Amino acid sequence: MSRTTCHVTISLDGHLAGPQQSRADPLGVGGERLHEWMFADEPRPAADEAARADLLRPRGAFVMGRNMFGPVRGGWDEDWRGWWGDEPPYHAPVFVLTHHPRDPVEMAGGTTFHFVTAGFDAAMEQARAAAGDADVTIAGGASTIRQALAAGALHELVLDVAPVLLGGGERLFDGVADPGLTQLGVTSSPRVTHVHYRVG
Repeated sequence: MSRTTCHVTISLDGHLAGPQQSRADPLGVGGERLHEWMFADEPRPAADEAARADLLRPRGAFVMGRNMFGPVRGGWDEDWRGWWGDEPPYHAPVFVLTHHPRDPVEMAGGTTFHFVTAGFDAAMEQARAAAGDADVTIAGGASTIRQALAAGALHELVLDVAPVLLGGGERLFDGVADPGLTQLGVTSSPRVTHVHYRVG
């Protein structure tokens, strides 16, 4: 049975990204520190390796916000094709929420970005249809995850909590009504604590 999941890293003060996001600092000032656990050169502890494997496992489709896709505001810069180079890590259809229409962008490795102007519910409907029986993942950013929680669309949420204080930026739970989280498991390493919740 298809589930809708979300797996993101946040700071201790609840931010997915730091302040002043830009093309030079896509995660905001200091935001790259959140993901040091995933990109550490030394062998990763078992808890971090398992969390990284979960992030990279195949999904049927993804939903993300325009700010996660790129820093372009207003009308599209048609040359912009995402942060991830020629072969993004998704390998599945990705439905990007936007107010500005754009033709789909097909990338290497099976990723195609589709741009949805009709809102979150429409993006979810398209993602579920594309995924079939496979999982749909809400990739981020904070606003899109908040919309998923408000719509009751999420089944599971994994938070990788990094021991970092960003002091500003994109907070995950601002304005979110209690979604009824049940903790399913916790693992940790010196760099991060992984908390797995059922939603609702």
